[in-house]
Amino acid sequence: MANSNRNKDFKERCYRLAFSMLRGVNPMTGNALLQRVHSEEAFFTSSASQLCVIMETRSPLFEQEYRDSLIDAAEKELVYNDAHNIKELYFTDEDYPHLLQQCGDAPLMLYSLGDCDFNGSHLVSIVGTRHATPYGIDFVNKLVADLASKVGNVVIVSGLAYGIDIAAHRAAMSVGLPTIGVVAHGLNTIYPSAHRNDAARMVKNGGMLMSEYRHDAPIHKGNFLSRNRIVAGISECVVVVESAEKGGALTTARIASEYSRDVFALPGRTSDLYSRGCNTLITQNVAHLVASADDMIEVMGWETNDSGDGVQKSLFPELTADETKIVEYLREKGDARINNISVDTGIAMSRLMPLMVNLEFKGVVMNFPGGSYRLS
Repeated sequence: MANSNRNKDFKERCYRLAFSMLRGVNPMTGNALLQRVHSEEAFFTSSASQLCVIMETRSPLFEQEYRDSLIDAAEKELVYNDAHNIKELYFTDEDYPHLLQQCGDAPLMLYSLGDCDFNGSHLVSIVGTRHATPYGIDFVNKLVADLASKVGNVVIVSGLAYGIDIAAHRAAMSVGLPTIGVVAHGLNTIYPSAHRNDAARMVKNGGMLMSEYRHDAPIHKGNFLSRNRIVAGISECVVVVESAEKGGALTTARIASEYSRDVFALPGRTSDLYSRGCNTLITQNVAHLVASADDMIEVMGWETNDSGDGVQKSLFPELTADETKIVEYLREKGDARINNISVDTGIAMSRLMPLMVNLEFKGVVMNFPGGSYRLS
């Protein structure tokens, strides 16, 4: 009986996965089709002539050879998914992202690695330039830490790309928040490969990798723009942290606005290349100006925890008195060179260097080119 149930489950999954592959079908047309034929299985087991009668029209989608090819592809995909712990999220499933379900161009099927509750948490998408500056990275770290401290029930979403994306994922993991990476390729690989270890940590720490593409789909430039609609649609709000006048982050922001999501942007100096896009979003009233987590919390109307300060302090456990002095100094300064830290804290350089190494190993500070340090 158990084997029979598994076969039945595989069969149902196969029909649904094949249905999700239908060319040009979105959630609205998919639902309309299912209302007529009553089930995915009926769509694939009915003859082409029967479908023409049921739907009162002819369509290439009804051709037997085409439908058989989708079933074959779905079977192969399921074998791969089961062997690699990849889960399918179908557009009618209860655990499909509810906010994304409301978007007319949502994919019928999502593939995921990991297990994350995106229907019972506040999902926040953080996006921005691949050429992130210390200003942008520092803001991401503070924003995510404050959201963890003050709201708690937050999931950080981004695209696993260089710059602001990976900074957002790492910031989430550093404060114990789950994070979702929406990738633009199949889950048989990680792009960029430099973020493979980060991706593994995300899944291990209660987060998720998500894609609309089957495992063997090639990496294509157009996929990256397409996946931006998922980053925008899956979340309650989108935060743009640094962007030039053109870029994928601005596309994500405008899609989010079209989806009636709140958009936030970090302002910057008009002379800064990677602040121009954010400044434009703000001046065009596409985005709210955001300078802190409090700005977001107020606009979103989220409830806050009463013990926020205690959460933040717990991020730096087991620090010595000198290490605590360094952390407090960097929290005030933002970043500083090693010689300035020594002078301003009164800690001799001979003692300071091993302290900084220890803080790096503890994940409390980061060392940047030029000998400057800032909090992780």
